Amino acid sequence: MVKDDRTKEHIKELTKHDKYSILLPTYNERENLPIIIWLIVKYMDECGSGYEVIVIDDGSPDGTQDVAKQLQKIYGEEKILLRPREKKMGLGTAYIHGIKHASGNFIVIMDADLSHHPKFIPKMIELQRYLDLDIVSGTRYIGDGGVYGWDFKRKLVSRGANFLTQLMLRPGASDLTGSFRLYKTHVLEKLIESCVSKGYVFQMEMIVRARQLNYTIGEVPISFVDRVYGESKLGGSEIFQFIKGLLYLFATT
Repeated sequence: MVKDDRTKEHIKELTKHDKYSILLPTYNERENLPIIIWLIVKYMDECGSGYEVIVIDDGSPDGTQDVAKQLQKIYGEEKILLRPREKKMGLGTAYIHGIKHASGNFIVIMDADLSHHPKFIPKMIELQRYLDLDIVSGTRYIGDGGVYGWDFKRKLVSRGANFLTQLMLRPGASDLTGSFRLYKTHVLEKLIESCVSKGYVFQMEMIVRARQLNYTIGEVPISFVDRVYGESKLGGSEIFQFIKGLLYLFATT
């Protein structure tokens, strides 16, 4: 406990001039949003870093935006920013939209479906600050990282995708398809400018381009938990797009 308190105090000292903009792209996440926001507030308040949460909702028909407005009343509009779009337009453009409204010098990207636990954000912040890294990526494939709630087929697809990317692209990172990361804001802006992929392949290209641009990348083991509410977005079309994107990156990098 003493060690944890010292660590928290040290993070506070290291990040006293920093602000973290946490981007949460959402689509039909009304059940998950109150829980993920509560967890983000809990762990960010504990580590004492300045932050804001930007909810980028793509016209969810289930009332996600109404829930976000209620959360603004609870936590404050300066802490929870709702920046919706009319319809689904892809993950890459969601980040571009979020960055336009971000005031932090660091940006955290994560899923809103509870698959990424906010307790790992302080660990990412700590590693970034100690080593002055450009990117810190949450990884399921090293240390005590792992995946929970997936059936064998889903795990096989994920492992197979990661093995192929390691074999073909040699990216210098263990988890290319993950979407739980901390970036220096100017680094994320530069990477988005250089990326051409959309959807599932976008996260993979971000790390490949980061390697090309000689950005420094660190990794924190995370526990990935399959979504509690709602439906998974991974299907046959996403797998096809992944293979297509992987071949494109192999040919062009």
